[in-house]
Amino acid sequence: MTSEGYGVVLDGVSKRFADVQAVDDVSLAIRQGEFFSLLGPSGCGKTTTLRMLAGFERPDAGRIVIGEIDVTTTPPHRRPVNTVFQSYALFPHLTVSENVAFGFRFRSISSTDKQRRVESMLQLVRLEGQARRKPHQLSGGQQQRVALARALVLSPDVLLLDEPLGALDAKLRRELQIELKSIQREVAITFVYVTHDQEEAITMSDRLAVMAYGKVEQLGTPREVYEHPQTAFVADFLGVSNLMRAHASGDGLVDVAGVQLVAEAANTRTRGVVRLTIRPERVRIEPHGTTGENRVPVAIERFVYLGSTTQVFVTLPGGERLQALIANAGDVEEYDVGAAVTVHLPPDALRILADDEVEVS
Repeated sequence: MTSEGYGVVLDGVSKRFADVQAVDDVSLAIRQGEFFSLLGPSGCGKTTTLRMLAGFERPDAGRIVIGEIDVTTTPPHRRPVNTVFQSYALFPHLTVSENVAFGFRFRSISSTDKQRRVESMLQLVRLEGQARRKPHQLSGGQQQRVALARALVLSPDVLLLDEPLGALDAKLRRELQIELKSIQREVAITFVYVTHDQEEAITMSDRLAVMAYGKVEQLGTPREVYEHPQTAFVADFLGVSNLMRAHASGDGLVDVAGVQLVAEAANTRTRGVVRLTIRPERVRIEPHGTTGENRVPVAIERFVYLGSTTQVFVTLPGGERLQALIANAGDVEEYDVGAAVTVHLPPDALRILADDEVEVS
C-alpha cells in the first residue's frame, strides 16, 4: 500500500498478546487532514491499533507510515503525533496556561512565541479567560479542552484521541462532538479517533472503520456504512437495525417465515439462508388492510415514547419482531397494544446480508 497523498498508512499491521490476536492484518490509508474514527465494541482491536500508531506498542507484522516516513520502529517521543486520553492527565499544581505550555519545556522556543501559541490555543478551545485557573477549578468539559489544547499546541502531524469524551455526561459529550469537529477543521490536522460510541463516530468522522475481532469489517463515510452495511455485524452494531433470518432465492426475492418480500439493495444474487436488514426509520406503519408490494399485516406489540421520536414494536405473522421509528411531528397516531396494522418495508431499504452470527458486546 502506497503512502503518497495520505497522512497515515497502516499496511498489513498485526499484533498478538499471548494467545489473543488483538489486531489481524489491518490495512488503512487515512488522508491528510481527515477526521478518521476507529469504531467497535470492547476488545475489537481499535485501541491497540491506536497504541501502535502512537508507538506505545510495536506491531508483530506490517508497517506504519506517517506522511512519507516509516515510523514502525520509531519510539513514541520521536513520532510527529500527540495523544489525548480519556483521563485528562493534567498537572494539578499547574495553571491552565502552564499545562498547555508544558510540552515546550523540551523544545527550543522563545518565551514570546510560546505565550503567543498558548494564547492562540486557549482561544481556539474557548478558554481565553481561564488561563490562571487550576484544573480542579474547571468543569470536566473545560479540562478536556485543556488536554486538547496541550496536544495541539505542539502542531503534531497527527492527533490521536482515545475515547476522550467517555468520562463526560451525555449532554456535554454531544456539545463537545460538534466543537471537536469544528476545531479539527480549523487546525487541518489529521485526527484518528477511537470510540465505541456510534453517535460520536457518525457525528464527527469524515470516514470511519468498523472493527471486530481485530479486523476491519467495513470502511467508508458515516452515511455509506450506516445506510449500506456490508455485514450483519456492521448493521447490528452501527445504530439500530432490524435483522431477520430469511431465505433468498437469488433474484431479490426473500421469504421471512412465509412472508414474501422484495429487496432491491445490494447482494440480491445471494441464495439460501441470509439476514435481511432494514433500519427502523425506514419502516412505515400504515392502516390495517393497506395492500401493495412489501406490505405485511402485523400486530402492535408496544409503543415507546422517546421525545423527538416514537419507537413502535410490531410482530410479523411468523413471529419476527420489528421496530419502527416515527418522527414526532405532533400527529403520531397511537394504536392499542394488539391492534392490527400494516407495515410497509420499502424494497430499496431492505438489504440482504450473509448469515453471519452477530455478537456485539
